[in-house]
Amino acid sequence: MNSEAPAMPIDETLARYSDLLYGTAMTVYVVAVILFLGALAAVRGRRLEQKQLVNAGARGTEARMPGRVDESSRRTLGEKLGNMGLPVVVVGLAAHIGSIVLRGIATDRAPWGNMYEFISMTCAAGVLAGLVILRKREHRPLLSFVLLPVILLMFIAGRWLYTQAAPVVPALKSYWLAVHVSIISVSSGILLVSGVASILYLIKMRWAANSPDDSAAVSTRPGLAGAVRRVVEHLPSAEQLDRLAYKCVVIGFPLFGLGVICGAIWAEAAWGRFWGWDPKETVSFIAWVIYAAYLHARATAGWRNNAAAWINVAGFVAMLFNLFIINLVVSGLHSYAGL
Repeated sequence: MNSEAPAMPIDETLARYSDLLYGTAMTVYVVAVILFLGALAAVRGRRLEQKQLVNAGARGTEARMPGRVDESSRRTLGEKLGNMGLPVVVVGLAAHIGSIVLRGIATDRAPWGNMYEFISMTCAAGVLAGLVILRKREHRPLLSFVLLPVILLMFIAGRWLYTQAAPVVPALKSYWLAVHVSIISVSSGILLVSGVASILYLIKMRWAANSPDDSAAVSTRPGLAGAVRRVVEHLPSAEQLDRLAYKCVVIGFPLFGLGVICGAIWAEAAWGRFWGWDPKETVSFIAWVIYAAYLHARATAGWRNNAAAWINVAGFVAMLFNLFIINLVVSGLHSYAGL
């Protein structure tokens, strides 16, 4: 006989509100991306005019004054768009967190028991980490590059991985679900920001190395290559991007390790062993080793530049592989996608 207490009925109304807030959050994130990209475009106009003013310095004060007025106008526009983008992200995050909370209340459990819920939690953690780490005014436009993978992941989760609000499978009915999965979600969100920063760092280094000396010619060059160079020009310096990536890993790596340890303790209670080289466990260990190698490379002379960044990107790819391929393709004890 099953002695477990009967599952609480699902509150369908709260579940619908949760889904509505999820879609609202994704829409608000898209608006924020547009605002931040608009801020970058305003910066582009300001910097071009600054170069024109320098080149026209010999033309006299009369030729410089209109440029200064227009420069101030563009700077104000860029600052306005950047300042507008930040509260928009906060509103989106509030709706996102509200979606997660309502899902938990509707199901009377920790709201990360399947792939849809786990991705939602991870994306919310990534947005929160981005808000904290990129809070400085000059770094705020980078939130657009954090929000782009967040929007993509949320779209995939909502379109193809969505599951109706329901109780979790018996194997997940444990308080370790709230502890282990929440720590892994938060650390994954932080490492997402780190991966984005390293990718931008590599792009910055690659295009900066291939750019001609005349940056004005680069900014006016037509085509996709010119557009990419114009965007890359207005990113923070490569050193700043590298430091941001490193700071994220310094925070996310120990959290990820703690999550793996909590998972091992849960495995011993549920399956009678701490570690069994299940596919999920194996790839998690590989990702942990990669991030440990990144920290080591980052502290080693001669590995601090592109090589360390590539290692960090490899860790980011391993995390995505562990999230999608292991859960959806490979059969194992952690196959709780809910599909």
